[in-house]
Amino acid sequence: MTYRDDHPRNYDRWPVVEVPDGAATSGAEVWTTLVAAAGERDGGRPVLVVDTYPGVDLDLLRQQVGRVWGDHDVVDVEDEAALPIAEIDQMVQANLTDDRVFGVLSHHRLEDFYDHHRLAAVSDRVENAVRPTLVVGWGAALVAPERALLVLADLARWEIQQRLRAGMPNWRCSEPEDDILRAYKRGFFVEWRVADRHKRRLFDRLDFVLDTNSAEPHLLDGTGFRAGLSEAASRPFRVVPFFDPGVWGGQWMKEVVGLDRTVEKFAWCFDCVPEENSLLLERDGVVTQVPAMDLVLNHPRELLGERTFARFGAEFPIRFDFLDTMEGGNLSLQVHPLTDYIQRTFGMHYTQDESYYLLDAGPDAVVYLGIKDGVDPDEMVAALRRAEAGDEPFPAERYVNTFPARTHDHFLIPAGTVHCSGADSMVLEISATPFIFTFKMWDWGRVGLDGRPRPVHLDHAEANIAWERRTDWVGQNLVDRVEQVSSGEGWSEERTGLHELEFIETRRHWFTGPVEHDTAGTVNVLNLVEGDAAVVESPSGAFAPFEVHYAETFIVPAAVGRYTIRPLGEGDRWGTVKAYVRGT
Repeated sequence: MTYRDDHPRNYDRWPVVEVPDGAATSGAEVWTTLVAAAGERDGGRPVLVVDTYPGVDLDLLRQQVGRVWGDHDVVDVEDEAALPIAEIDQMVQANLTDDRVFGVLSHHRLEDFYDHHRLAAVSDRVENAVRPTLVVGWGAALVAPERALLVLADLARWEIQQRLRAGMPNWRCSEPEDDILRAYKRGFFVEWRVADRHKRRLFDRLDFVLDTNSAEPHLLDGTGFRAGLSEAASRPFRVVPFFDPGVWGGQWMKEVVGLDRTVEKFAWCFDCVPEENSLLLERDGVVTQVPAMDLVLNHPRELLGERTFARFGAEFPIRFDFLDTMEGGNLSLQVHPLTDYIQRTFGMHYTQDESYYLLDAGPDAVVYLGIKDGVDPDEMVAALRRAEAGDEPFPAERYVNTFPARTHDHFLIPAGTVHCSGADSMVLEISATPFIFTFKMWDWGRVGLDGRPRPVHLDHAEANIAWERRTDWVGQNLVDRVEQVSSGEGWSEERTGLHELEFIETRRHWFTGPVEHDTAGTVNVLNLVEGDAAVVESPSGAFAPFEVHYAETFIVPAAVGRYTIRPLGEGDRWGTVKAYVRGT
């Protein structure tokens, strides 16, 4: 296998957003800074309120504050006022369901998880405290008096997942979940929805943001936090990608990106999923990691554009990620829910439309896509059920089309289309943001990395397969639909999709010189799919030049407007793929 390892990469330090105002600190100084700031508010009876995202280690936080603060009281709002976990479980049971993977999106507020009488009593006690007081826990802000110093201890969802895998229980649960899929489900459908809804109300009044993603804490004051997010919404930026192993994973990312070679194989990279990724804010030489979702919640209009915000609300609708099967295996044969189904079954208001853009491919690489002509649906479903029962393998090639996959091919996958990336492919997945609503139909008889059978959802799949998407239709509508739309000196622009049933438009630019772009009022997401490096620049000097490298995804907020991309280094040609919301 030949890898594209001639492209230089440097992941020693991820791109940061320079914060134009505020103050930051790290290490032991974090706690002395907070204690001193609380004392300045009310030297006689200071109140330090640390509201935490679920997953923050409260015991560690209390210990660290205790080392630098003298005699003080500690109020754990969770221990004192949260409902018993059995009552919360009963409250959210309809959201969690009995399924290992899928739930229903929660619309609870954090106050629903608390006893209102006890919460009011804690609030009165903190308001009338005469001794220095530390108030901690998810919901600590609910009892914060006016004079309190308010801190948000934030945490990225990717870090939470690592802690869950290491044995951390979900919020208020006494024991860790035995099944990591169920632990993640509780976070995705309940805890993180409630937590984002809660912290969004705090952003304007925060005195500090505490980064708890690593052992060494980092602290950014509220002025710097808000200034950093505002700066990010006005210029191109990258989020911090994360990489994850999987049973079908490959070797491309290890070679090209330079990942940990002791890991057998990496499968996924989330390179633009703000719900999961982090954003790095740098001030005074200190880099604070905050969830990229904070930017979406704080500046949705500037980031997304008015019309995209009107359509999706404060949600980032476009997802870029990598699927690496180089020297690996096939993905599971799968289908995603139709819009009507995902709305009425899971409470999600738009669905998981997808596409596969091939960054690299082996000589025998294929994509499984759509149903073959002449296939009887009942016969295919019966064969799938026999395979699920372990009676016989599912003969995928008998029922599902396979199309040769070559570098820079683009395969479109509107919801309802049966699909699967085959082995020896490196896929840049350009898709709608929902990312866990995958109905596996056949997983080639494998078990997961945890040794458990990977979940198959044939009932969900059968209800969503678009049986009319047969060989001819798929070939004409979903396979490498490329149309040149414009060109100029040293550049050309092509439309590569997506299908008319999907809301994302994609454009590919080939260039040997500068290319002009315009966000046209909606967020742009791009990846450098060919060439060593390029620089993104503002014609008016509105932002500093921003350098990107091969296979890196970057976001250009709607507020940027006009920008140019110029090639760097040597090469025959450079290429970008750009995605944006169609019709805005």
